[in-house]
Amino acid sequence: MKKTLTTTLLLATALTACSTAAKPDPAPVAKKKETGAVVWAPCTDLTGPDGKPLKDASLECGKLPVPLDYAKPDGEKLDLALIRIKATGDRLGSLVFNFGGPGGSGVDTLALAGKAFASLGTRYDLVSFDPRGVDRSSGVKCGDIDKFAAVSPQSPDFERMMKEFAATCEEQSGKILPHVGTANAAEDLDRIRVAVGDDKLNYFGLSYGTQLGAVYATKHPKNVGRFVLDAALDPSVSFKERAVTQAKGFKQAFEAFAKDCVAQTCDLGATPAAVQKDLQTFLKSLDDKPVKVGDRELTGGLAHTGVIAALYSKMSWPVLEQAVAAAKKGNGQALLSMADLYTGRRPDGTYNTMMTSLQAINCVDSSERPTDADIEDVKKATLAVNPMMENGGLASICRYWPVRATNDDAKRVDATGSAPIVVVGGKGDPATPYEWAPRLAAGLKTGVMLTYEGEGHGAYLSGSSCVTRTIDTYLLKGTLPQKDATCPAV
Repeated sequence: MKKTLTTTLLLATALTACSTAAKPDPAPVAKKKETGAVVWAPCTDLTGPDGKPLKDASLECGKLPVPLDYAKPDGEKLDLALIRIKATGDRLGSLVFNFGGPGGSGVDTLALAGKAFASLGTRYDLVSFDPRGVDRSSGVKCGDIDKFAAVSPQSPDFERMMKEFAATCEEQSGKILPHVGTANAAEDLDRIRVAVGDDKLNYFGLSYGTQLGAVYATKHPKNVGRFVLDAALDPSVSFKERAVTQAKGFKQAFEAFAKDCVAQTCDLGATPAAVQKDLQTFLKSLDDKPVKVGDRELTGGLAHTGVIAALYSKMSWPVLEQAVAAAKKGNGQALLSMADLYTGRRPDGTYNTMMTSLQAINCVDSSERPTDADIEDVKKATLAVNPMMENGGLASICRYWPVRATNDDAKRVDATGSAPIVVVGGKGDPATPYEWAPRLAAGLKTGVMLTYEGEGHGAYLSGSSCVTRTIDTYLLKGTLPQKDATCPAV
């Protein structure tokens, strides 16, 4: 399961067409004039959710050469793709974003959702990038994603397809595969910091971006500026723990959706239990009888993906109800569109590298290579807590991955000596459940917890004025949240 804010941000864009006292930050950000080594120019290859060219004069793009292999810093280079929205007011420096994944395109996401961070853009250049192995930065390619995305985890062909997927990735992207991963991306972050001319890295990581930020802070604690890690991930978890914890999180999210649906007269059932039973029956029926959508089919695997995508954010719950109700009547377009957004399928039928980069980064980040018995154990464990989430998780692909992790730097977190790091966890977050946030904050040693009591993946964009105010005050003024600060759901 992806741990990403990219889906939440882009779904919101597609749907809408786009408190506490505090103490001073001991590491304030100095005001800066624009410096740095990146040559910025108008962006030329951006597209909107409709597939048409996206033209926005506020967006600038650039490239930054970094070592392909950090063990050979003077050797072959790869170009990182960057994007920037310049500060509209008195500039403090740059604020670098990673929106999640792993494998999400920061270039595309900031281009489409930059206005959501406009308050921060009054003082910072908003900067993001495609991490190594993602899209414009030597993106990982793995063949025909349509056939892989259509297979349900419950399908008897699933394991065979995962093995084929891994082999195709090696065939088409073998050169980059050993060099993707969070540890290398953290070194890239430091190159970005230098290139934009900042003494300290000011960073906003969401979902997987919290792991990247935590690893950076572990490697470069003295270079940490103002850091926010929202929808926190505990990098130390095993594949099994990740799968089971996320299964619980999505069960909680679905139950909240079903309860809300019934309270507002639900087309899917008269009780929450009936809604769940109805949906499970429908998803299973699609394995034998997919719904035609033009020249495509809404399979059980794609429908399941569409449902999961909608559970990331409370704002998409009404759309989920409508999409499932329509699909049951033979119109699967809406549910298929949500699945396409999640898997990175564009209107022209091509894909970004979200699905491929995700697997490549996760499998390099962990040395786990599960056995058949391990896979079955994970499947049974997830089924026991959530019948809609029975699968082997990331383990099903990583067991076949052609590249072995050389170390577990991507799992090690200890930022002793860094400036304070704000860690945000949501009580109703399905993809990065709340329990991971305090664990990450404790592991960092310098973490300052902020708890959000509401639903959805990620707190900053949840609509909570308390969360927005608290984080903005920290990033713009350097004022930390109170110890164990909490923001309400509304």
